[in-house]
Amino acid sequence: MEKALNKKILYKGKILNLRVDEVIFDDDRTATREIIEHNEAIVVVPVLDDKKIVMVKQYRYAVGEELLELPAGTLEKGETPIECAKRELLEETGYRAQKVEELTSFYSSPGFCTEKIYLFLATGLEKKEQKLDSDERIKVEIHSVEDLKEKIKTGNLRDAKSVAGILYYILFCSNERTS
Repeated sequence: MEKALNKKILYKGKILNLRVDEVIFDDDRTATREIIEHNEAIVVVPVLDDKKIVMVKQYRYAVGEELLELPAGTLEKGETPIECAKRELLEETGYRAQKVEELTSFYSSPGFCTEKIYLFLATGLEKKEQKLDSDERIKVEIHSVEDLKEKIKTGNLRDAKSVAGILYYILFCSNERTS
């Protein structure tokens, strides 16, 4: 176990804070930990009646690439994970789900980040209208499970939360099984 001796916030931003902690170990040695404080987030596997999955494609400035992803987003103040999942699904894809269920949760990068991501399955989808934020440019794409498995295998689907969400769906929720 590590115990914090002191914590210093170096940066407070819109979506994250950067903190540097000095910690002490059981044997009295100390170390420094750089921590990104990030709100909890959600990722949704939206499955159409024909078992195809609704994906989004958007340019990610941090990596300089357009990425194929599952719909996802960060919880707003006072919002529950399921409320966030429903909101983000509609905003990003224009689909409303009759059923949204939590599957699991995981940490995005626990070596330095506090972000916890909740994975949801959305079914009974009804097409409505996208409600993008002013800074979002998102294209909706529909993919078969087989296509997404191939994209994961070949490294053409590289967003970790999306890879985790799709593989979880394949392994535990669908009739599709990896061979």
